[in-house]
Amino acid sequence: MSRLQSRLIRLLNMVPYFLANPGISAAEAAADLGVSTKQLMADLNQLWTCGLPGYGPGDLIDLSFSEDSIEVTFSAGIDRPLRLTSPEATALLVALRALVDVPGMVDPEAARSAIAKIESAAGAGRQLASPQQESPCAAAVRDAVRRRRALALVYYSASRDTSSHRVVDPIRIMLVGEQSYLEAWCRAAEGVRLFRFDRIDDAQVLDEASAPPPPAVLEGPHTSLFDSDPALPSARLRVAAEASWMFDYYPMRVSTELPDGSCEATMTYAFEEWMARLVLGFGSSVQVLAPESLAERVRQRAAAALDAYDASTLR
Repeated sequence: MSRLQSRLIRLLNMVPYFLANPGISAAEAAADLGVSTKQLMADLNQLWTCGLPGYGPGDLIDLSFSEDSIEVTFSAGIDRPLRLTSPEATALLVALRALVDVPGMVDPEAARSAIAKIESAAGAGRQLASPQQESPCAAAVRDAVRRRRALALVYYSASRDTSSHRVVDPIRIMLVGEQSYLEAWCRAAEGVRLFRFDRIDDAQVLDEASAPPPPAVLEGPHTSLFDSDPALPSARLRVAAEASWMFDYYPMRVSTELPDGSCEATMTYAFEEWMARLVLGFGSSVQVLAPESLAERVRQRAAAALDAYDASTLR
């Protein structure tokens, strides 16, 4: 869609929007409409010269607007928003249904309400199954990002198997793969960090503004976490078919798919002890192929566990 088409659609929807939100400020309206305040004021000046054929004083749209307040005093009949075409409605429904259960990406109640309205307008009879309620942590994080407030987190670090208390300045929420992440400036680490939603044990919105350093915000999303880091050790694993679900939960790269349904994959890790515990938890479904030091650590831990079990059964 060209910029001219995008602006025309925006202009046609602005009159119904301002009729529904009389007296709204330019800053609030610009945020809702996804444009800058400068662009919004230019659009309002353009609307002021638009209307029905004839284009006399009684035909043109009439507005009272400043940066503090915007109000439509005469709509010239342009008082209904544009209707979605069938393909547009279908695409929007698919996108909303995909997002409604992804933590933190959208307000789930607002998304469900929008889905119901679109389905009703399109005559769709399908109803969404009752979804799970949004967790308090996800709601708090989304609220902090929306209102630009600092957050106090209790976060579980899988690589260290510990939880820590942090105060962060939220930047944005990101969706990587099928996981939601909060990108934020961590005050303790003095750097940008990604916090996976399902590892946030507690989140409290603080009564202070979020203030990440401007360069951190301008750099864009920090997704280097998901790239291979040559500074970290990596394990080559053989993962049986019944344990393939682990690919949905751990950052792994599949290198070979074997005829029996198993896979050879590579996974980076920070601490060998943590990696050994992870592998042991899968029993015979995950085998360490390399490095040998990790394989030996797993063998020793497994032997020690068997010895402890044998000793307990002899008592």
